Parts: sequence; C-alpha cells; structure tokens
Amino acid sequence: MKTICVVGVGYIGLPTACMFAKSGFKVIGVDVKKEIIDNLNKGKCHIKEPGLDELLKSVVEAGSITFDVKPVVADAFIICVPTPLNSEKKANLDYVKKASESIVPCLRENAVVILESTVPPRTCIDVIKPLLEKSGLKAGNKFALAFCPERVIPGRILVEIVDNDRIVGGIDEKSTKLAKDLYKSFVKGNIFETDSTTAEMVKLMENTFRDVNIALANEFAFVAETVKINIWDAIKLANKHPRVNIHQPGPGVGGHCIPIVPWFIVETDVEHTPLIQCARMINDAMPRKIISILEKIVDFSKKPVISVWGVAFKANTDDCSYSPATDIIRLILHKGGIVRVHDPFVEKYEYPIMTMKESLKNSECIVFMADHDAYKKLDPKSLENMMKVQNVLDTRNIIDLDSWTKAKFKVFKFGDKSTFF
Repeated sequence: MKTICVVGVGYIGLPTACMFAKSGFKVIGVDVKKEIIDNLNKGKCHIKEPGLDELLKSVVEAGSITFDVKPVVADAFIICVPTPLNSEKKANLDYVKKASESIVPCLRENAVVILESTVPPRTCIDVIKPLLEKSGLKAGNKFALAFCPERVIPGRILVEIVDNDRIVGGIDEKSTKLAKDLYKSFVKGNIFETDSTTAEMVKLMENTFRDVNIALANEFAFVAETVKINIWDAIKLANKHPRVNIHQPGPGVGGHCIPIVPWFIVETDVEHTPLIQCARMINDAMPRKIISILEKIVDFSKKPVISVWGVAFKANTDDCSYSPATDIIRLILHKGGIVRVHDPFVEKYEYPIMTMKESLKNSECIVFMADHDAYKKLDPKSLENMMKVQNVLDTRNIIDLDSWTKAKFKVFKFGDKSTFF
C-alpha cells in the first residue's frame, strides 16, 4: 500500500494522517471546510496539540501529505469524523454515512476501508458495508473493511497514537490482517485482533467504564459532604487498596467520548443498561450540583459577577467539547448572574475569553472548572484586592486551602463540606 485517504482531519484524523505521512505513505486529508483545507496545505494547523504544528509542517514540506475537500482514489481509506448525539440521545451517524458515501466513487478492488469514529455496535456491518457496496464491490471479497478505535487523550495524542495498544476488528480475517498491517507502520504498542462488532463494543466499554466510575466518585462526594469529610482524602486512602481504583469526582464529564458513547450502548439495549443510564444522569446533573453550592456563596438576586476559570473539558488543552463549564455558565446566566470567563488555553469560545484581571473585575467568586497547571501553580496573593468579594469555589481539588486562606480568600471545595462553615 502506498496511498491513504483520511476523511475527517479533526483532533483524531489530522494526527493520524500526519503520522501515516511521516511513516512513508502518500496521504490525502479530506475535510468539507475549504478554509481548513487551504490552511493545512500551507502547513497551518487548526488544532492545538503539542508537537502537531511541527509534524504537520514537516510532512507538508516533504510533499508526503496534501489536503482536499473530496476523497481521491487510494489504497486505503480511514474515516475519522464526529458521531454526536441526536436529540433522542442516540448516535447521529450522518457524518459517518456521508464520509462512506464520498468514498464510493473512489473505491477500487483490494482497497482497505477503516472506520475510527466511535459508533454503536454493528455499524460497520449494518451501515458502512451496505453503503460501500454501492460501488459494485463486495466487502470482504473485493475490498477490506475494519474498525480501529482511537485511544488517545488531548494533550498527549502524538505520544499515545504511537505507544498505546490498539484494537483492530475486521468484518473477516483478511480485513483484520490488512488493517493491522497498516497500523503496524507506526504503532509501537500491541495491536490486538478481533471482529468489527467486538472492536466497536470494546471502545464503548472503555469509555463507559470511566463514566460509571466517575458517577460513583460523585455519589461518594455527596455522602462525604453529608458526613463532613474530605472526599479527596478518602479516595486517596481507598485507592491504597491493591484492587481499588476510584476515579476523581468533579463538576461534570466533558470531551468527545465519555459523555456520549455510553448512550450508544443504551440505544443498542435499553432494557439491560440501567446502571449505565443512571451514571449518565448523575454526571449530567453535576453542573446543577455545583450551582447549588454556588447559591450558598453568592446572592443571585443581586446579579453577582462570577469568574468561571477553565472552560476546556480537560487540563492543559483548548478543547471545550461538551465541557461542563458551558452548562455552568448557562445556569449562572439563567439565575441572573454575570459571567466573566478565563482560560489560558482557549481562544475561541461561545462566551468572551478575558484576561485574568478582566475576569476578576467586581467578581464575588472564582469557580475553578478545569485543572490547568497554570491554576495549580497560581499564587493567590497575586489576586488580592482584585475582586469585590474574595470567594473561590474549587470543583477539581486543585488549590491549596492554607495558601488561599492566608491570602484572605474564603475557600469552598466540592466534596468537602467542612470548608463551607
């Protein structure tokens, strides 16, 4: 195989395309937005990810990757497009279907088609396969079809895309082998073989495990407030047990996968997923829990200014996908509060991003939503006398109680009711 066409050049597709280009393939990256395509062809990256700017420039300058708005004939096609939820909390496969349909005119015998987008079980067999076979070629006989889910986190994509183990599942053994051989060109981790439906389910299970664990941690945090202990200390001690790994509680779950993919399992089998559904409801309700705490700190009837710090869903990234901070902001505004937003990584957001000083003007409370390193290292003394009232609500357990108290802040920590009184 010499040429690879990657359909969708977002947070997963672009690093994947660049990595294949670096590994010696001729790569064509595809996106429907011409502005993005034009910039990528100039080596200008639209995604903030450590090392990606340099990697993109190097493969563009080497001529090993180009970008276009339509797929071209290639030896392999990799689909990396979004799969959001629809209004009924089911997978919206429109992007996946359109990507598959766009490949049909370019599909030739012996080509390999790999889906990386997270999807409900049986999508490769029941959705992708029939669409691709409109080419007149039979899947498994004339071309290979497989599923290989991404397993990376923002901020470490270029590291984990190489080092992490991968799961490859084809619609038949030949498809699995051909897809595996393709990824072996740059993946240093183990590559495990299975069938496409199992691979699709494995991806959902990985994210759902974390979602359920986080929901459990959040319930523990509620109980900790009731009995007036610090949940963060309690979890740290509980995790000393060799077979216990309780996740961290927080203001909600964000990102491209965890808030979404559990619903893909639920839509597959509603009857047998009450635990998964309950976990989703707990985590989706966390922003309202944070607002209930905030109501004890400020008087919303007086239109308080609230400084929301950290709107990215994950530390040290600019990705705001499904960020619970967005829900928090909307709830604050709904209650009559005024919001001032700060995030050292985010440049574009649906609400204005301010400097730290601007965000504190007339503020009655800082709400830490993301655990950025910049916030952890912040000296609270540098913020003295910038606010109307020096309150801080820590939803991530990132600030030191003593240092902030000494700087004359009243500190409130989610999961530690003892800080409320």
